[in-house]
Amino acid sequence: MKKQQVDHVLRAAGRITGEKQFIIIGSQSLHGKYPDLADDIVLSAEVDLIAKRDASRTEWLNVIGQDSKFHDEFGYYADPVDETTATLPKGWKGRLVDLPAGDTDGVAGLCLDPHDLTIAKYVARREKDVIFTRALAARGIVSRDRLLALLDQTPVSEELRERIRGHIARDFSAGSGGASSPDATSRLMPPRRNSEY
Repeated sequence: MKKQQVDHVLRAAGRITGEKQFIIIGSQSLHGKYPDLADDIVLSAEVDLIAKRDASRTEWLNVIGQDSKFHDEFGYYADPVDETTATLPKGWKGRLVDLPAGDTDGVAGLCLDPHDLTIAKYVARREKDVIFTRALAARGIVSRDRLLALLDQTPVSEELRERIRGHIARDFSAGSGGASSPDATSRLMPPRRNSEY
């Protein structure tokens, strides 16, 4: 997903909810620090959003959510989530990164710091997360030392923390960890059309 598509989702989210700030939780939050990131890193078709001022309005985003008219028309969508969706290191809110300005009608995106995002992916550890963390390590987007420091501040069991340390070590020792994958997340996204959003 390109940044202009994230901007489009934010613009629509603002119109639906009246909110002016959204926290972006998932992989699309990389656009905060890396707005021109290659598409093969940010393959997912959804933008995970939380309304910052009134979190109860986040659910309103289902109107532009998965299998909605918006999704069918554009090929991407908003995924309304909450703060329990991802397991994050302590203090993550203080490290949020502003999404660079774009065509959002004044709606702001607050993105996870890439290291906080990566820790959440290590905790979740789905197949797509394994591919994602390897790619970030291989491309130098995240630092091993910073990840290990944040892992110590993450509310997980010691057993899981030790497993994640091993995953981090393997990702940074893999010579070709950034290879792209032909998994199902690489859905083609049609060009933007005129619409009510």
